[in-house]
Amino acid sequence: MSALKDRLRDDLNTALKSRDALRTSVIRMALAAITNAEVAGKEARELTDDDVLTVLSSEAKKRRESATAFDEGNRPELAEKERAEAAILADYLPEPLSDEEIAAIVSDVIDRTGAAGEGMKAMGKVMGAVSAQTKGRADGGAVAAEVRRQLGA
Repeated sequence: MSALKDRLRDDLNTALKSRDALRTSVIRMALAAITNAEVAGKEARELTDDDVLTVLSSEAKKRRESATAFDEGNRPELAEKERAEAAILADYLPEPLSDEEIAAIVSDVIDRTGAAGEGMKAMGKVMGAVSAQTKGRADGGAVAAEVRRQLGA
C-alpha cells in the first residue's frame, strides 16, 4: 500500500479525533478520489505513491480553479473555502518549483535535446522531457508557457 495513502488515513483519524471539520472533509475527499482512481478502468489496482501524488495534484488544481471562478463570480466566502482546502492538500504535495527553477529545467532540456533551432515543432519533445522532471511540482500550464517562451513562439 502507498505510504502517502497510509499517511492520509492516519491524518484522517487525527482530524476526526480533534474535530477539525475542514481537514476531515478534505482528507475524506482526497481518499475518495484515490479510491475512484484505483477502481477506474477495467481492473482495480493499488496506486503507487506517484499515482496518489497525481490524484492529489489534480484535486489541488481543482480547488485553485474553483477559487478563481468564485472570485470572478464575486463569491469571496466560497473562494476562501476553496483556498483553505487547497492549502490542506498542499501539505501532502512536494514543494512546488519556482518560476526560475522551471526556466532552468526547460533551458537544460532544450540544450540536451538540441531543440533550440527547431522552434515550436520541438514543443512535444521538450514538454515530454520537462513534464517528467516537474511532475507534481509545477502546473502544466506554467511549464508549457515557459517552453513556448524559450522556443520562441
